[in-house]
Amino acid sequence: MVGIIGYGAYIPRNRIKVEEIAKVWGTDANSYRKGLFVEEKSVPSPDQDTITMSVEATHYALKRSGIDPQKIGAVYVGSESHPYAVKPSGTVLAEAIGATPEIHCADYEFACKAGSEAMFVCLELVRSGSMEYALAVGADTSQGAPGDALEYTAAAGAASFIMGKDNLLAEAVETYSFMTDTPDFWRREYQYYPRHASRFTGEPAYFKHIIGAAKGILKKVKLEPKDFKYAVFHQPNGKFPLKVGKLLGFKREQLDTGLLCPWMGNTYSGSSPMGLTAILDEAKPDDLILMVSYGSGAGSDAFVWKVTSRITEVQDKAPKTKEILNNNKNYIEYGTYAKYRGKIRKAE
Repeated sequence: MVGIIGYGAYIPRNRIKVEEIAKVWGTDANSYRKGLFVEEKSVPSPDQDTITMSVEATHYALKRSGIDPQKIGAVYVGSESHPYAVKPSGTVLAEAIGATPEIHCADYEFACKAGSEAMFVCLELVRSGSMEYALAVGADTSQGAPGDALEYTAAAGAASFIMGKDNLLAEAVETYSFMTDTPDFWRREYQYYPRHASRFTGEPAYFKHIIGAAKGILKKVKLEPKDFKYAVFHQPNGKFPLKVGKLLGFKREQLDTGLLCPWMGNTYSGSSPMGLTAILDEAKPDDLILMVSYGSGAGSDAFVWKVTSRITEVQDKAPKTKEILNNNKNYIEYGTYAKYRGKIRKAE
């Protein structure tokens, strides 16, 4: 048996509402609020980035795991917005939690599924016996070009998971991946904002890969949607995961907790992992959870998790995702948001 022994999440307290963005660009906020089920998004402060959020989330994961950081054999950070083009995020995180120097670090990138990519590798390293524990983080401070649709949803947050074999709080029953070369979203080197091919975003990209991965893993474990207590899919908005859940045969109540995050606009590498943290916060022993990520380019990782009796011992040892999301919000105007996100450039 291998799986999660500790988890944690972090979300910046700054928020900007879709109406505030729409007001600046003269667009209809209802097309995002009612059409895509997005109300607001998180915004990192100038002193927050992928690394600082990863550190916060991982401190919570360590509290729930109860292990010595020196026993962690690998630290992998998945992100599409690493602070440095040439310098790893993983080494800074490892140093901050006291896991250095006998450790393997690497940064992962696969658009919005970079976090689940790190989770997949950490699980297999522990399963193989190469190390006792491994840490996987999905974190981002995603950007959208001014006035672009992504500006309403590209947000910030981090989800952290420590994988091991002992004292599991969620067993990894099975994994499955589904990949093709589908160019729906990309950012070339030296480009500040990502670009997207709208015609590829839905059916050939998001839906094809999530449905392919979900059906593949359900066949592999010989289970049906009705066998699961929860399901969480990648959340570029609130509408897509609801639709894909319905297409796969899941009921709305199975998706509610996983759909916690799109309401604040979490399009980033920890989107489905963030949803998983929210589920683990309220899950009960023996609950089955289906998690399917999605990353543009394109691919999906699917996981079936079975919650253990230890979950009730750790849920209150660190702040819960819903509490972090809903408490102590600080709403900002577009000008402050543009300043924080570097959208205002000074002339050289």
